[in-house]
Amino acid sequence: MTQASDPVPLSLPRRLAAEFVGTALLVAVVVGSGIMAQALTADVGIQLLANSLATVFGLAVLIVVFGPVSGAHFNPVVTAAEWVLSRGSAAQRSPLEVVGYVLAQCIGGIAGALLANVMFDVAPAISTTERTGTGLLVGEVVATAGLVLVIFALVRSGRAAIVPAALAAWIGAAYWFTSSTSFANPAVSIGRMFSDTFAGIAPASVPPFLLAQVIGAALGLGAVLAFYPLRMGRDAAVTEATEQLDPVPAH
Repeated sequence: MTQASDPVPLSLPRRLAAEFVGTALLVAVVVGSGIMAQALTADVGIQLLANSLATVFGLAVLIVVFGPVSGAHFNPVVTAAEWVLSRGSAAQRSPLEVVGYVLAQCIGGIAGALLANVMFDVAPAISTTERTGTGLLVGEVVATAGLVLVIFALVRSGRAAIVPAALAAWIGAAYWFTSSTSFANPAVSIGRMFSDTFAGIAPASVPPFLLAQVIGAALGLGAVLAFYPLRMGRDAAVTEATEQLDPVPAH
């Protein structure tokens, strides 16, 4: 492992690849475990339990694996929140990086859903599962606000090392206490359109979900700034959740 005193320059293409692969694997975990659960039991409660447990463990592992490379955002709202909190500092990502991260995440989400379909011999299809109603949108606002607050509260208070466990725990809990089952991620929401299975979401349901997630992210940011007003530096990168190494971008 590279020591913190000898950082390895990490090129933007390498970091974008990490975001693509990490997001793809995350969506593959979400969709694949849903397909498996549906195949094993007709009990919707057990299906949701299996789906949530797989997502909790998968998310934590993926953050640990890809954190030292890209920061393991896997989520456009995390990338946007980091950009806002680090504005004006040396840690702030360039607009090119932000756009690149978001595109890599969204394309990765689609690839992950297609990968899950292939693994389970499910024909690629656009989801027909409608997820509508005010309650579900409120659930997305709450889940996304909590996600942003958990990450950046821990980072700003010097406890970034527990982000993988804490964030996974939040998502696992939000699976059960929010009516939407906690998508909380635009890239995941877009990806899940491409699997007409347990974890799918119909295209018409996605725009309201995305809007709810943006609102939730804004509320989460407000909470971070209210409770943890310290300015974010490079030491606040999500990367610290997994390594003492602080990757040095090579542009």
